[in-house]
Amino acid sequence: MTKRFALGVFDDEDVLLHAIENVRAAGVKIYDVFTPFPIHGIDDALGIERSRLPIAAFFYGLCGLSFALWMQIYMLGFDWPMIIGGKPHISLPAFIPVAFELTVLFTCHGMAITFFIITSMYPKPKVQVMDVRSTDDKFVMAIELKDGTSNLGQLTQLLRDNGASEVNEKEMTKN
Repeated sequence: MTKRFALGVFDDEDVLLHAIENVRAAGVKIYDVFTPFPIHGIDDALGIERSRLPIAAFFYGLCGLSFALWMQIYMLGFDWPMIIGGKPHISLPAFIPVAFELTVLFTCHGMAITFFIITSMYPKPKVQVMDVRSTDDKFVMAIELKDGTSNLGQLTQLLRDNGASEVNEKEMTKN
């Protein structure tokens, strides 16, 4: 499947942020913005909603804590009960270090795996880049051109009026 994009190339991140607000205010839907480094406030300017990853992190941590407690209670209380230092078989204070470590381990790995799945950033044989200069010193705003509804001339003028140093058209195939 091939998609066409109008790429507005910007030289400065402040100009880009201002352009994002103006382009969105003009009713144009922005496909994505590619920058060489993270820009503070760009998520709000693009209208991206807050991530629900912290909620997933809480449940991953809860799974890790439950697994740690179940594992220690089962192993030391029922499977192979041993009296260590005269303490009872199930001694919760002694379980705290392992429970903490497994909570952190499950949370970190669960969040990383969830992030890569949601953002589709898993390893691919070929990654397409809209404009290679976006990895160096340019800021690129991509707007999808839909057949019959997008006017490239008006879009080019809108991007240039908002500070784009150049506007290019590019076709990308989806993997």
